[in-house]
Amino acid sequence: MNPNPTPPSFLRRVALAIGSFFAILGDARLAGAVERLRGGEPLAADAPPREVRVEVPVEKIVETRIEVPVERVVEKTIETVSPAAALQLLALLQRQARFVDFVQEDVAGYSDAEIGAAARVVHEGCRKVLAEHFALAPVRSEEEGSRITLPVGFDATAVRVSGNVVGQPPFAGTLAHRGWQAGEVRLPQLTDPQAARIIAQAEVEL
Repeated sequence: MNPNPTPPSFLRRVALAIGSFFAILGDARLAGAVERLRGGEPLAADAPPREVRVEVPVEKIVETRIEVPVERVVEKTIETVSPAAALQLLALLQRQARFVDFVQEDVAGYSDAEIGAAARVVHEGCRKVLAEHFALAPVRSEEEGSRITLPVGFDATAVRVSGNVVGQPPFAGTLAHRGWQAGEVRLPQLTDPQAARIIAQAEVEL
C-alpha cells in the first residue's frame, strides 16, 4: 500500500461527499465510523499493529515401555514335536542305517539274497536309532495270539478292531499285534531348524 496516497480531485470529492451522504443515512455503523474519524480516531491502516501472542503447545514426550514376550522354552514331548523333529529323525535313520538310500533304491534288479543282506544292515541301524532316541513300550501287555476282551469305552486310538465287527462293545477277540507306544522322545537339540531339511549331505570326494 502507498504510504502517501494522492488526495482526490475536487470533482471526485464532490461525488464522494454526495455518495457518502446517502450511505451514512442508510448505514448506522458507517455513520458511527465517520463520527469517530471526525473526532480524531486514526484509521485502521494508520494505527500501529498490535502485538499478537500465540500460545504454541509444546509437544510432550511420553515414554512408554513395551513388553516384548520372551521366547518360552518348552520341554520336548510327543505333543510338542515339530515337523523339523520328523526331518531330524529321518536324518538319524539315514546316518545310522542308510534308511533313505535303501528305500529310494530301485531293488527290482537285485536278488532276494542281496536285498536280504542290505535289509540286515538297515535293520540293525534303525534298531539302534529307536533304542537311543525313543522309549518304546507295547500298547497291550498280553502275548500275541491270546484271547482278550475289549470293554465298553476302550481307547479306540490305541486299539484298532478288525475282522467281523458287529454291534457294540464289549468285544472278544484274538490279539494279533500288541502295538507300540512312545513314552519319551530324546532327540538332540536343534540349533538351526532350517538345516534339518538336509537329510544327508551330498558327498564330494577329492
